[in-house]
Amino acid sequence: MDCRFTKLSYKETGYFSTIITDYLDQAPALQPFYKHPASKAGLEAAIKARQGFKTNRELLVGQLQNQYKGIDTTKAVLDNIQSLQKETTFTITTAHQPALFTGTLYFVYKLLHVVKLAESLNQQYPSYRFVPVYWMGSEDADLDELGKFYLGDEKIVWDTKQTGAVGKMNTKGLDKLINRIDGELSVLPFGKELVQVLKDAYLNDTDLQTGTFRLLNKLFAEYGLIVLIPDTAELKKQMSSVFEEDLFKQTPSEIVSKTIDELGKHYKVQANPREINLFYLKDNIRERIIRSGHSFTTHDSRLTFTSSEIRTELANHPERFSPNVILRGLYQETVLPNIAFVGGGGETAYWLELKGLFEHYKVPFPVLILRNSFLFVEKKWQEKISNMGFSIKDFFKSEQQLLTDLVSRQRNGELKLAKEMEAAIQLYSKVKSKASDIDKSLQQHVDALQARALKPLQELEKKLLRAEKRKYEAEQRQIHAIKTALFPKDGLQERIDNFMPYYSRWGKEFFEILYKHSLTIEQEFGVLEVSRES
Repeated sequence: MDCRFTKLSYKETGYFSTIITDYLDQAPALQPFYKHPASKAGLEAAIKARQGFKTNRELLVGQLQNQYKGIDTTKAVLDNIQSLQKETTFTITTAHQPALFTGTLYFVYKLLHVVKLAESLNQQYPSYRFVPVYWMGSEDADLDELGKFYLGDEKIVWDTKQTGAVGKMNTKGLDKLINRIDGELSVLPFGKELVQVLKDAYLNDTDLQTGTFRLLNKLFAEYGLIVLIPDTAELKKQMSSVFEEDLFKQTPSEIVSKTIDELGKHYKVQANPREINLFYLKDNIRERIIRSGHSFTTHDSRLTFTSSEIRTELANHPERFSPNVILRGLYQETVLPNIAFVGGGGETAYWLELKGLFEHYKVPFPVLILRNSFLFVEKKWQEKISNMGFSIKDFFKSEQQLLTDLVSRQRNGELKLAKEMEAAIQLYSKVKSKASDIDKSLQQHVDALQARALKPLQELEKKLLRAEKRKYEAEQRQIHAIKTALFPKDGLQERIDNFMPYYSRWGKEFFEILYKHSLTIEQEFGVLEVSRES
């Protein structure tokens, strides 16, 4: 599949927050909130810092080998897991919840980004080894977010009454959704192949985290991507002292709150710490832990512990304690020999709140890299855009601005009253000069007269444009159709579309084109113009 690839700055797109564009620009106001810049020098510094931190590699490798036991994976994955035994191997990590059927496109973009960055670093630093890791956030309980996906314009929702951690939910009932996918996509060249992959992954009495694991292993194992489900007693035991300090001293909350106070002077804060940043995770519940005097209770008040009881519970069952967004990153960086974290805008923003927490616990802070973003433009949309005299870059503007540009271009500026307004300004300038010679206090009066005179002209210009726009109904519909396809629900394509329709048309070639054009540390927005139809 031939593809034309162009890049835009994230700021040019207009879809990214100030904190993110400032981070990419290395704005001075943000520099105190991260350790290493997203650069070659920053990555080298992160490697050096990681070399001074003891990672329990034997435990990590053992957990991964146990997780992959009985799974048909690739030699690349097995070699990457085994290589983690060595002190010269480091991870490049991204994290995401086990969204149903991967949820949205940017999940796939994250995975291929860590793969591409690891490969690039392996070429640059042959004395080290870098392996890509997906850290599964399987403990998330937000089913409303994770249990849905879009096929075209239709939102499809998993109708289940299960509660608790989404990753632990049984996949019973997903056969109905897979049949729905089959009915829509099986007519496409790779649709039946994909449906079989989904059946193999999610059916046969499994849970969602295992289904996600199987799906990603099937789709991305050839790239050497390691999938880690960190919800185990053995891995969480490494966090016992941190969890205990969170329960009894609320140290993480205190540290992050101070950082937020400073960060909040300049930017909107992404995540706020709670007094206790742990959930209690057991069976079908994942509830916040709340301290009440000398006892602890879950948010739903179903469980209560004394201080000694919760200490015992933590010692015997660390897997029942689930870190929230404030502690999750610290857990990840304790377990993995990681040097770089690839995340979205929201993730990057909340990681900027955590540097003080890492310093307190003496855990190396990774390089923060904004994940890749793409706009995927099929041939039919390229042609429509070109026929209207626009570029794809133009379509990052609003529909109204596009129509205004079109009408203004068609009328060659006839609707603008710039010359008339300039003539009025010159007239009042002469009047003000004459009035000033007589009495300087009259200048303000003339300024007021000018403002009142120009306002009707400005309003008339808007009315002329609105009236002319009404003659362009066909063009307006065309603009709307293109915008809806490329920016569904007035947002980025990657936040709505699922990978399945693309895969059904092009198969693994879809991933290959994304992989080929994935950036590493450049952190720019990519536009992919496909040159042929499916």
